[in-house]
Amino acid sequence: MLQLMTTKRIGRRQFHFTVEGKNFHEAVAEYDRLSFQDVAACGLCGSDNLDLTSRVAQGKFKYTSVKCRDCKGDLTFGKREDDDQTYFLRRKESGELDWRPFEKKGD
Repeated sequence: MLQLMTTKRIGRRQFHFTVEGKNFHEAVAEYDRLSFQDVAACGLCGSDNLDLTSRVAQGKFKYTSVKCRDCKGDLTFGKREDDDQTYFLRRKESGELDWRPFEKKGD
């Protein structure tokens, strides 16, 4: 097995990922599945106090997000329909990252 290591910066934190494949081509293909760029700051408040989070909704829908620890804004990862192992950061039609403000649910 061949391994590749990559680092993604999310706010002030660095996350290290190791991918592997039987050969160089497969290892690079696995690396490409982490096709998202570094995220320097929250697109809503500008804070660099960001973290990676995951959650399961309704017991079956899995979400991974970049979460702002200051304003609680959320930038959700999307997955390709034809390959649910390839992740990207969701964008608006304008091309900007699709940061969503925290919405408090009613009582």
